[in-house]
Amino acid sequence: MEVAQYNSSCSSDYYGRAKEVEEFDKSKAGVKGLVDSGVVKIPRFFIIPPEILNKASNKGDVSLQVPVIDLSCVGESGQRRVEIVNDIREAAETWGFFQMVNHGVPKLVMEELLRSFRRFHEQPNEEKMKWYSQDMSNLVRFYSYGNYSSRPTPANWRDSLNCNFQDKPLDLEALPHVCKREIEEYMKCVVKLRDMVSELLSEALGLESDFLGSISCMKSRQILSHYYPVCPEPEKTLGTTNHSDPYFLTILLQDNIGGLQVLYQDQWVDVPCIDGALVANIGDFMQIISNDKFKSVEHRVLAGNGRNVARLSAACFFYPGDTKKPYGPLQELVSEKNCSLYREVDLEGYMSHYRSKGLDGRSAIPNFKL
Repeated sequence: MEVAQYNSSCSSDYYGRAKEVEEFDKSKAGVKGLVDSGVVKIPRFFIIPPEILNKASNKGDVSLQVPVIDLSCVGESGQRRVEIVNDIREAAETWGFFQMVNHGVPKLVMEELLRSFRRFHEQPNEEKMKWYSQDMSNLVRFYSYGNYSSRPTPANWRDSLNCNFQDKPLDLEALPHVCKREIEEYMKCVVKLRDMVSELLSEALGLESDFLGSISCMKSRQILSHYYPVCPEPEKTLGTTNHSDPYFLTILLQDNIGGLQVLYQDQWVDVPCIDGALVANIGDFMQIISNDKFKSVEHRVLAGNGRNVARLSAACFFYPGDTKKPYGPLQELVSEKNCSLYREVDLEGYMSHYRSKGLDGRSAIPNFKL
């Protein structure tokens, strides 16, 4: 599938690109299928415009490091918990990202989850394609490129397995056999970690520890496994385009390959792989309810990692149980001197806008500012 650069101003290019997307979708083989077929040039619908690809500096200032927070002894009252809360407050206000160590999720559970997801993505295509769907109402599905074939937004160089549990009990029979047990064990652990982080974020906002839990803003959960095959032209695309997460909180497990970057002070900063660590990042809704006290920041994944092996990650997103419940700046954080910066919006309305614009390298948050 060797194709030319896409030019949105040329209708013949547009329809040629649309046909390529259609053929790619019909194959149900994903990006890994392209790589397995031996492509040496990426299809035009993966090519990222320079204004997105080259946004900000990528020189890699080694003095800039994403905060690493040790959660050991977090259950104890006193000075140690105060220190952890302060560290999280500073990270959430400045970086929007932090790595967590000694978080309580067993390393073996994390490793087995990643191995099971690799088994899923690397199994024979005739098995994997049984899960392929572009229907976003399917709670468990394998897909590539999302549902954006009618838009000019470029595709990401990755395949994805999405398992959305909402606020219901896990239905193991609805999950792929090769990874269902591992998902079950990991979700048990990561939900406990979510509850802990929820308390710490509440305290970091100056609220009671159970505040965020009481408003059910992170009751639902979803796990998304991204598989990033080796790219023949990594300088022309991205594994994941610049974006911020639309939910309240994300907890990410990444393998040891690397490639995740966060935008900080107009520079792309690597989020290094730390053995046994999990990455937490603030979502758009957390920025909204905190009235900009906490920051939801742009991040991306490079298509090239300098190693001839596919990258793998597992992101858990936490969002409201009631997707029609409106959220806006918390009254506890608003005053005459600190007025509301956002209008109220529910998750359904926010996601409608988020999906309509696609992963175009722009944040969705400004659309909801007062």
